[in-house]
Amino acid sequence: MYQLLDPIERLSDAGGPVLVAILFVAMVLFGLAVERLLYWRLGYRRDRRQLLDRWQRRRDHSSWSARTLRAYWSDELLRRLRGTLPWVKVLVALCPLLGLLGTVTGMIQVFDTLAFAGTGQSRAMSDGVARATLPTLAGMAVAVVGLLFASHFEHIVRREDQRLHDRMARALEEQGNA
Repeated sequence: MYQLLDPIERLSDAGGPVLVAILFVAMVLFGLAVERLLYWRLGYRRDRRQLLDRWQRRRDHSSWSARTLRAYWSDELLRRLRGTLPWVKVLVALCPLLGLLGTVTGMIQVFDTLAFAGTGQSRAMSDGVARATLPTLAGMAVAVVGLLFASHFEHIVRREDQRLHDRMARALEEQGNA
């Protein structure tokens, strides 16, 4: 059991407890990202096919209530596609703040060390500065990767929104021509 916790202990020694918090936020963030991608690849397409089949089975497609129902069904499916994306965005915004917290706590330790040991301890000061900047770097790196995912997935949602409306309209045209 100790061997499993050794990397976390070394991480805590290198960057403080804030770096461990960034690690856990990153694990949750990337877990949610993988879950969204898996749903898009596996579940969404099945749900979209079921929605298109349900729409084609309807007799009324042109009335106001039919168009409203189509919009509601489409919005519901896209809401499921977005799923945990708002949480991903919250975690992305949280990462730089955690990095800043790590910087502040690390600098407080640097100043505490300087007050205790005096200004001649450059080794203690450099260790403290390294410990202060490591959480900032980690927080920014996790935030950038998470932001890239969130942006890409928002693009996927917008594209699927357009495709869904196009396919539903095409289903009407095919049914009208038959």
